[in-house]
Amino acid sequence: MPKFKYDAVSMLRTLGITHDDSVALRRISLTLHRWHEHECNGTIQRHEESGLAYWHNMMTGKRICRARDMESGAINRLGAILARYPELGSYVQGDPRGASLYIIRPGDILPGQSVDSYYSRGIAVY
Repeated sequence: MPKFKYDAVSMLRTLGITHDDSVALRRISLTLHRWHEHECNGTIQRHEESGLAYWHNMMTGKRICRARDMESGAINRLGAILARYPELGSYVQGDPRGASLYIIRPGDILPGQSVDSYYSRGIAVY
């Protein structure tokens, strides 16, 4: 098993998150990262009106079929896990060039500031 997996899980453990929840958060981050890659390259697109996700052919731009919405499921699981740790928050970053999930600790975001500007002060889950 790669060392970085242990690093990510052990960093989450220092926040008081259980081992099982830490592993689940890592899997959520990996799922979101892959989803964001597909969105970025255009193979998955959401219908503007319905919000449903569809696979698209990159060559023709035509819709192929419905895609299983992995993003919504991952975000729902994230919310269920973080409900057990009310002092922590999260930020989902949709750019696939970095970590997709950050866990925000108390004090990471300055009072009155938006998490959009300070998410990198949190713990990157990779």
